[in-house]
Amino acid sequence: MSRRRAAAVLACLATGLATAAPAAASPPDVTDHLPDRINLPRGYQPEGVTTDGRRLYVGSLADGSIRRVDPRTRSHKTIAAGKRGRVAVGVDHDARRGLVWVAGGATSVVRAHDARTGKVVRTYRFRPLADRFLNDLVVTRAGVFVTDSVNQRLAVVPLHGRKLPPPRAARILRLTGALEHEPGFNLNGIVASKGRLLAVQSNTGRLFRIDPASGRTFRVRTGGYPLTAGDGMELDGRLLHVVRNQLDLVATLELSPRLRHARLVAEQSSSDFDVPTTVALVGHSLWAVNARFGNPDPENARYWLTRVPAH
Repeated sequence: MSRRRAAAVLACLATGLATAAPAAASPPDVTDHLPDRINLPRGYQPEGVTTDGRRLYVGSLADGSIRRVDPRTRSHKTIAAGKRGRVAVGVDHDARRGLVWVAGGATSVVRAHDARTGKVVRTYRFRPLADRFLNDLVVTRAGVFVTDSVNQRLAVVPLHGRKLPPPRAARILRLTGALEHEPGFNLNGIVASKGRLLAVQSNTGRLFRIDPASGRTFRVRTGGYPLTAGDGMELDGRLLHVVRNQLDLVATLELSPRLRHARLVAEQSSSDFDVPTTVALVGHSLWAVNARFGNPDPENARYWLTRVPAH
């Protein structure tokens, strides 16, 4: 789930020029006009969120429906209707093909929806396993890569050009190298950078770099900062935003140029967070979806999106 923004620094004005002309007025901050919360339908049970750069797309764990949200107006509508037995966990927007890709959790499917109409364009089924959980995904030029949080592998839909491959093209990529699989939820959020994948291991708090061709994994050192409860991630240039769901916070790390190291830049929380699971970057704002895991009555509970600044 990945959008780009670069920070700029202004420096070195000579002392003699400091009073030569009045300072230019700062442009208005467009984020001042954005809401800090967008309510979703009662019982929606959201988990994943992505963006086309302007609008948000939110998936439902309850029935697999997808809602398109305009953060400027708070308006939203269902573009993909819910269906019994359907699930939407991780979602990612595919600008090249005009699609929203959806990971189906324990249903062992990955769906491609038309981003405009919500229609299911293609369904990819992976061999069911009693303990499979297709959690989060990222779209690259080479394919759609999906984390399986309870198995040491990625589910892959290879991509070549704009045309979608047939369902039989779906395959499994086994992971080797530094990643050590442990009981519980393992790989969760995933993003792509410089021809490599980055994924967080929720139970150990470790970050990994993955070769998408071979499946070989390498540890990304985070300076001792743990990413336990790491969930969805959003990449913003060299800044990596990692949602730590049960801790109700977003950690922002700066990646080294070769993706071997990362250092903590900021941690932020919000009184509006209630088990956020992932974020999407629009302009200078991160929109977090609150899954509210542990709520005693999820079918009737309130759900919402929370906006926090992107560092």
